[in-house]
Amino acid sequence: QVHMVESGGDLVQPGGSLKLSCVASGIVFSINAMGWYRQAPGKKREWIATITSRGTTNYADSVKGRFTISRDNAKNTVYLQMNSLKPEDTAAYYCNAMILGDGYWGQGTQVTVSS
Repeated sequence: QVHMVESGGDLVQPGGSLKLSCVASGIVFSINAMGWYRQAPGKKREWIATITSRGTTNYADSVKGRFTISRDNAKNTVYLQMNSLKPEDTAAYYCNAMILGDGYWGQGTQVTVSS
């Protein structure tokens, strides 16, 4: 069984920064891609960024240049550094890990960008 736990969500002012973390625990081996998604109230969950096991990254246009995804394979952890935050970045943020063809999700962490 695999558990994904996100942390780091908070209330931040526009233009501010936050760093989210997500740790995979349990029977974890051979994690392939890891990614971040977000879901705002009344909207569908949207993909934000992905990082492969080799470190190749991809970003949604809405966050490109502002967010940076990284991972520490030894710690089974993926990070999301978010800079220049905007009110429209307000959402619950979820991490995802692909392990042997199965996807695993965390419970989400709330990010609110407001003055």
